[in-house]
Amino acid sequence: MDEKSAGRGPDYITVVSNLETGWVEYLAGEGRQASLDRFFEKFSAEERKGIEAVAMDMWDPPVNSTRDHLDKADDKIVFDRYYLMEYMTGAVDAVRKQENRAFSAGGDKSLSGTKYLWLYSEENLPERHRDRFASLRGGDLRTARAWAIKESLRHLWSYKRRGWGEKHFRRWYFWATHSRLQPVVDAARTLKCHEAGLMSYFAHRVGNAGAKRLTSRIQAIRVSARGYRNREHFKTAIWFHLGGLQLYPATP
Repeated sequence: MDEKSAGRGPDYITVVSNLETGWVEYLAGEGRQASLDRFFEKFSAEERKGIEAVAMDMWDPPVNSTRDHLDKADDKIVFDRYYLMEYMTGAVDAVRKQENRAFSAGGDKSLSGTKYLWLYSEENLPERHRDRFASLRGGDLRTARAWAIKESLRHLWSYKRRGWGEKHFRRWYFWATHSRLQPVVDAARTLKCHEAGLMSYFAHRVGNAGAKRLTSRIQAIRVSARGYRNREHFKTAIWFHLGGLQLYPATP
C-alpha cells in the first residue's frame, strides 16, 4: 500500500498493488480507512486468510484497516524501510538546523550548506564531498552523533535472523533515547511504538520498492497527460496502463 499525489495540495490516492505481479489491485481515492476497508471486503474470509504480508508505511488508515480484516495482522504488516528511515533522516536534519542556528549566532558557518551531506547514506556520499564530510564527522558535532545513530539503524535490515535483528534494535534504541538529541529521541520512540511491523520484515522480507516503482510510473502517466482535472479519469488511466489488462487475445 502506497500513496500518490493526485493533484495540488493534500490530494492523494492510495495504491494497493500485488507484491508478486507488480500490478495495481485497488485504488482508494479518499485516503480514509473506509475506502481501504472496501478493498479487503472484496475477498471472502477464506481468501483473506491467504494474504501473507502487507507492506506499508506507518499511516493509521492502512494499519487499522489491515488489523480489522486480517487475522494476526501484526504478524503480517511490514513497515517499509524507506518510510522508517525517513523518520531518522528528518531527525538528523532537525538536529542540524538547531546546531546551525546556534553556530551562526556566534559567527560560525561550518554547518551552512551541509544539509544534504547528512542525509546521504555513507556509501552514497559523492566522492567530491568525502573530505569535507570526514572533517565534519571528526568534529564534536551533535549532528554527527545524530547521523551515526541514523546509519546504525540501517544495519537492522542486513541481519538474516529475527533474533539478531531484535538484539540490534534494542541496542540502537538505548543509544538513540540516551543521546540527549530530542528529535532523535522522538523518532526512536515512534519506531518503538511500531516495533512489531519492523520485526515482521524478518518473516516476510518484503517492502514497498515495487510500489515505489509503480508510483513513478503513475507520475509518468500524469505528466504525459499534463495532469488530470478529473480524479476518475486519472484512476482510469492508471487501471489501463498498470492494472494488468490483457489488451490482445491469446493466440492458439
